[in-house]
Amino acid sequence: MAANTLGKLFRVTNYGESHGPAIGAVIDGCPPGLALSEADIQVELDRRRPGTSRHVTQRQEPDQVEILSGVYQGKTTGTPISLLIRNTDARSKDYGNIVDTFRPGHADYAYWRKYGIRDPRGGGRSSARLTAPTVAAGAIAKKWLAEKYGVKIRGYMSQLGPIVIPFQSWEHVSNNPFYAPNADVVPELEAYMDALRKEGDSIGARIEVVAENVPAGLGEPIYARMDAEIAYAMMGLNAVKGVEIGAGFESVSQRGSEHGDAITPTGFESNHAGGILGGITTGQHIEVSLAIKPTSSIRIKRPSINTEGEPVEVQTLGRHDPCVGIRATPIAESLLAIVIMDQLLRQRAQCADHWLRPGEN
Repeated sequence: MAANTLGKLFRVTNYGESHGPAIGAVIDGCPPGLALSEADIQVELDRRRPGTSRHVTQRQEPDQVEILSGVYQGKTTGTPISLLIRNTDARSKDYGNIVDTFRPGHADYAYWRKYGIRDPRGGGRSSARLTAPTVAAGAIAKKWLAEKYGVKIRGYMSQLGPIVIPFQSWEHVSNNPFYAPNADVVPELEAYMDALRKEGDSIGARIEVVAENVPAGLGEPIYARMDAEIAYAMMGLNAVKGVEIGAGFESVSQRGSEHGDAITPTGFESNHAGGILGGITTGQHIEVSLAIKPTSSIRIKRPSINTEGEPVEVQTLGRHDPCVGIRATPIAESLLAIVIMDQLLRQRAQCADHWLRPGEN
C-alpha cells in the first residue's frame, strides 16, 4: 500500500529521491483565490535549506521551487498545485561503500527487508532531503491560515544534546542557525557542534512548535483527533522518535488538580492540555514538542552486516547533518500547518452552519 499523501481535504503528496533529478509535492484541495507566488514558498524553503552554516550538511542546494500548476494570474485556482524542486548538488559516489551494507540506526536495512531493493544514494526516499517538499506545501498552508484565520505557527529548538536552551525571546530564533530562542547559549551550542563534527559523531535535539489563534472545535472525538493527527504527521518527519502535546510525559507526575486546566469567564488559567481536549481544539495555543534522534550517517566505524548477512564495519562518508534537529524547526512548523489547515477545511465542511466562533454564545 502506497502512503505518500498527508491529509484528507488538504492533501499533500510527496515525491522524489535524494539523488534523483528532482523532488516535489502535489497539493490537492487548496481553496481557490489565495494569492500565491513562488516567492511566498521560497522564503520558507530558504529557512530549511542545506549549506547555510558550518553546523549542517554542506550540500549546496538552492532549493528553488517551481510552480507547475494550480495557479493562474497569481491566484490558486482550486486545482492541484504541483511544486518542483530540482536536485543540483548530488554526489552519489559518496555512497559507493554502503551499496551492499546497512548503516546502524538508518532505514537502509528496513527498506531492503520491505522492498527487496533500495536506493543507497543519499538514502533515496528515506533521506531528510524529502522534507523540502513538505516545507513548500506547508508554506501554502501557513499563508492560507494566516490570511483566513489569523493563525500563526512558529517553532524553536529547546535542547541540543545535553544542552537545555531556556526560552528567552522569539526575537532570537531567526538570528542564529540553531533556531535557539536564547542568544546567550548560542556560543555554547557552536562550540559543542564544532567538537562533535571533529569527532565524526552526531547528536539529537528537541524542537517546540506553537500554533496561535487556532479556532476551537477542530478535530474529531475518536479516530481523527487533532492530537492524534498531529502526532501522525510529526512521526512522518525523519528522525522523530517522540511527540508530546502540552505537558506530555510530565503529566505522569502531575495530579488532576494541577493538570486539568481551570476555565474562567476570561479563559483558561493554564495550558497543560496543549490546546486540545478530547481530540478537539480549545482555542488555546497548540503546543507540540518533538524528540529527534542523532543522525545515522557518521564517520565513526560501527559494526553491521551486508546483504549476505556477513559481519562488516560501516563508515559513512560524504556530507551530512551532525544534528538533523538544527534544520527541523521549519519542517515541524509546516507539518503542523498542513494538519491544521486540513482540519479547518473538514470542520467547515461538516459544521459550518453552527460552528461557534470566539465571542459567540
